Amino acid sequence: MSEPFSVRVTVRGYETDVQGHLNQAVYLNYAEHARWSLLQAAGISQHRLVSRGVGPVALETTIRYRRELLAGDEVDVTCAFDWSGGKTFRIEQTIRKTDGTVAAEITAVGGLLDLKARRLVADPRDHFKELAEDPALFGL
Repeated sequence: MSEPFSVRVTVRGYETDVQGHLNQAVYLNYAEHARWSLLQAAGISQHRLVSRGVGPVALETTIRYRRELLAGDEVDVTCAFDWSGGKTFRIEQTIRKTDGTVAAEITAVGGLLDLKARRLVADPRDHFKELAEDPALFGL
């Protein structure tokens, strides 16, 4: 597994629920933001993916909520790919407050969809290596 890529996010007031906690669905938005930020940092745009006829897909996501987040909290959202082989890969993510407190742990299983065949590509690593200007960000 590669060293995790990280992006900083500030919790906005409108993202909180009636108790003042970050709404549970927003954790998914933060995780998705970190994944797309990693793609961008590696030189992979949505246009580049579509022009190659592929697109990333989420197959499974698990969130473990550890500590509450409140409006104004700053968090770092990490993103590390685990390439165990086959058509899928795992993405391990942590949402951590700047004081080191882990607020949530997210594990996702993803794949790369062939947009014509509507099936997962056989080895997504090969596609990411080819598409990325900096494949090391994916641990490749």
